[in-house]
Amino acid sequence: MSQPPTRRRLLRLAAGTGAAVPFLHAAPAQARAASVATSAPLAPAAASAAVPPTWVVQPFSLGQVTLGDGVFRRKRDLMLEYARAYPADRILAVFRANAGLDTRGARPPGGWETSDGNLRGHYGGHFLTLVSQAYADTREAALKTKLDYLVAALGECQQALAAHGSPRPSHPGYLAAYPETQFILLESYTTYPTIWAPYYTCHKIMRGLLDAYTLAGNTQALAIASTMGDWVHSRLGRLPKAQLERMWSIYIAGEYGGMNEVLADLYALTGRAEHLAAARCFDNTALLDACADDRDILEGRHANQHIPQFTGYVRLFDHTGEEEYAAAARNFWGMVAGPRTYSLGGTGQGEMFRARGAIAATLGDNNAETCATYNMLKLSRQLFFHEPDPGYMDYYERGLTNHILASRRDASSVDSPEVTYFVGMGPGVVREYDNTGTCCGGTGTENHTKYQDSVYFRSAAGDALYVNLYLASTLRWPERGLVVEQTSAYPAEGVRTLTFREGGGALDLKLRVPSWATAGFTVTVNGVRQTVQAVPGSYLTLSRTWQRGDRVTVSAPYRLRIERALDDTAVQSLFYGPVLLVARSQATGFRQFSFYKDFTLRGDLADAVRPEGRPLHFTTHGLTLAPFHLADDTRYHAYFRRAEPVVVFGTTDSGVPNRARGDGLTFLDVLWEQAPFTTSARFVAAVRVLADTWLSGGLFTQAERDRVVAAAVGANLRR
Repeated sequence: MSQPPTRRRLLRLAAGTGAAVPFLHAAPAQARAASVATSAPLAPAAASAAVPPTWVVQPFSLGQVTLGDGVFRRKRDLMLEYARAYPADRILAVFRANAGLDTRGARPPGGWETSDGNLRGHYGGHFLTLVSQAYADTREAALKTKLDYLVAALGECQQALAAHGSPRPSHPGYLAAYPETQFILLESYTTYPTIWAPYYTCHKIMRGLLDAYTLAGNTQALAIASTMGDWVHSRLGRLPKAQLERMWSIYIAGEYGGMNEVLADLYALTGRAEHLAAARCFDNTALLDACADDRDILEGRHANQHIPQFTGYVRLFDHTGEEEYAAAARNFWGMVAGPRTYSLGGTGQGEMFRARGAIAATLGDNNAETCATYNMLKLSRQLFFHEPDPGYMDYYERGLTNHILASRRDASSVDSPEVTYFVGMGPGVVREYDNTGTCCGGTGTENHTKYQDSVYFRSAAGDALYVNLYLASTLRWPERGLVVEQTSAYPAEGVRTLTFREGGGALDLKLRVPSWATAGFTVTVNGVRQTVQAVPGSYLTLSRTWQRGDRVTVSAPYRLRIERALDDTAVQSLFYGPVLLVARSQATGFRQFSFYKDFTLRGDLADAVRPEGRPLHFTTHGLTLAPFHLADDTRYHAYFRRAEPVVVFGTTDSGVPNRARGDGLTFLDVLWEQAPFTTSARFVAAVRVLADTWLSGGLFTQAERDRVVAAAVGANLRR
């Protein structure tokens, strides 16, 4: 059965509208405080809500961690230029037009954010978050002025809609860039594209407002969001559960983003029971129940329509204690992060979840919607707060380093976010950027202004510091009087040093040992090597009383390694430590690589893949391999096809087919997994044992077994 047209395809069809001309605004000397009063008093304003007691690990605020020099900071700076320069009045144009207010001559941004677009307003919500994050990071007064101007204008729109909207909204808290009609039509099950995703746009606006409050202290933003929450409850709180469930099952029209999450977060700030009740109206019961029971029914579902729902379920668990919410989120993560994840950390083909394990079968130019990875990282982070499983941070590092970092073009722009939508994983594809006004354009502006949000976490008791990511950064932890600076060239290879610049005291320092760190992980404190057990895919704990000036140095050498597609072991990706390497080639078919013929007794891919001379660049088979996070317009191959047809040891060819066993692994695959071999005798012994296994399994004849062993004896491989 064919799927409905994707939003991306409709955007391309509408691309003839062209880009709008920039229009600069002049912010008023003092932003007007204009919003509809709440029906009950708010809880006292605070920078953030209380941390849930269910969290055993807690984040630091965005402003407590600053990025150091490096590629992450350079990408962030590109997005900061956009945040500073993009005119606020263009963001506000669709809201003002809907409220019957003067648009100040500004035109909407374009893309889906047009004067008649059915998703208009969503991009404005993302822009609020962008500016809020940028201000929290930099504390630039001009960014705060721009944010306050945006919030005040939205308050004016909300007030104007309540006073003389046409048609008049059903509740004075209504705020959107189009009439309430889309929400009314959804309640009668109107389908996409007659309506798009009204509650999706509502989520983005509310999320942006809450970020303006929690990150930048704008109390008016909280007041506006609170009355929006009241409006949501007024619409949905009266509807039967069966009607709600049918609404949320509709493709795209029923997409609600993270409405359950933002309403739960709003409840944490206001204490209003209506806001928690409204959050529970977004239970997508059939999928929720299936995931809670660990039944995988994701195939054919719209990926980004559902991922943020599960972050919302985690937050609902925090407030209700109902285990079904937590179990569903954990199980859903496991259904996506392993069996439906491409090598860069993204998921989905053409916005849809495909069959479990279908990786090689789904490679093309429309994989890995960037929004989906944005939301999977949020979900991973939330799950880690409850259970600090290193697997969540292994996935987070993969997605951040190889998808998110790669999604921003390495070029300056003040009129476009220059980010990706799909990131193709098929042979010879090319990344496409821009995406002004799209979902991925919106989340893309956020992605590159919060790189530091998961570098460090703290234990709930404040007695442990988790170092999750080895990014150059500085942590300020005022409750402990600590300032910790991390120097690092990550994602390039090298040592990472943590220095206690201020403060000290008893503290467990928990250093993440990445799952890729199989070439060793050594730690020194003030130059003294520590006797510790560093297991890849775990956290290593240093417990001591720290003093100002203490230095912790971490070394985790990178190794070349391959990762096999789950459904075809011959389709593989190449990594150097955490970094996905892609072959630069104009070819549009799979490139075939053979490595085993170049192996020495150490069995290292470095015998077949050579450094090119530039950091993280290699050559093999006459092609350049480059780190994927270099974001340009070059055609690339993230996967190649492994071709090892005959059992060969160096220059010695046995003439015997390199047959595979039932799991797809070939004779040479299994043999070289046992490397390194300390001597030629040990190598020959391993070949003999494995050849006997292949013989007993019917994969070699006796004559073939003997030829393989003879070839091993005669190979005389070097160390």
